[in-house]
Amino acid sequence: MVNMNPVAPNSIALPHWCITDNPVAYDRAMVEMEARVAEISAGRKPELIWLLEHPALYTAGTSARPDDLLDPDLLPVYQTGRGGQFTYHGPGQRVVYVMADLGRRGRDLRLFVRNLEAWIISTLAVFDIKAARINGRVGVFVPRPDKGPNRFDKIAAIGIRVRRWVTFHGISINLDPNLDHYRGIVPCGISGDGVTSFADLGHGVSMAELDMALKSTFETLFGPTERARTDQSAGTLPGGLQT
Repeated sequence: MVNMNPVAPNSIALPHWCITDNPVAYDRAMVEMEARVAEISAGRKPELIWLLEHPALYTAGTSARPDDLLDPDLLPVYQTGRGGQFTYHGPGQRVVYVMADLGRRGRDLRLFVRNLEAWIISTLAVFDIKAARINGRVGVFVPRPDKGPNRFDKIAAIGIRVRRWVTFHGISINLDPNLDHYRGIVPCGISGDGVTSFADLGHGVSMAELDMALKSTFETLFGPTERARTDQSAGTLPGGLQT
């Protein structure tokens, strides 16, 4: 794995790290993220890594197939500009929106996605969870020999959009969400494998512990960030986004 190029020394600032404690409405998060991407693109704000949870919902990426929405009445469905198909977000799942300036990081989107996968795999390894990529699929999977030979369950999803070489959307990792909610969709268009979580695998890890591991492994791969910032609000992030 070739690490992502560090930000140039004359860049505006180190990437900022923001944690929101309360669930954030999906449409509000999109407004905040769009605004920050515009600021980064204009050179007025530094990159941002935003950690949050959403209320239970489905999102449809640009490749989503209508037939993969198995139960349209189970949860709200949001159309989104990220790549990929249908996915689920909800309490107990750590969502990380990564607003990175690829214009100063090498303009290699494929490498960026590979590094996001490596970031997830390294984070899971902190908790002794062995995970891997699967050729032809985006995301991170764990082997499930208890379910049969060559069986894998997805534990983390990736969906990225780029505007003027600034990324948004990002990753989601299943800590302890309601896995039954996945029955309403074909996750990421993959019907042959299941989904899992830290809790489903028998790992009792808190969200705070996961966040600490995410920050440490992110900085190993992508370079240093500003200190963690926690915001208590549920719908808007003036404090977090203005750091």
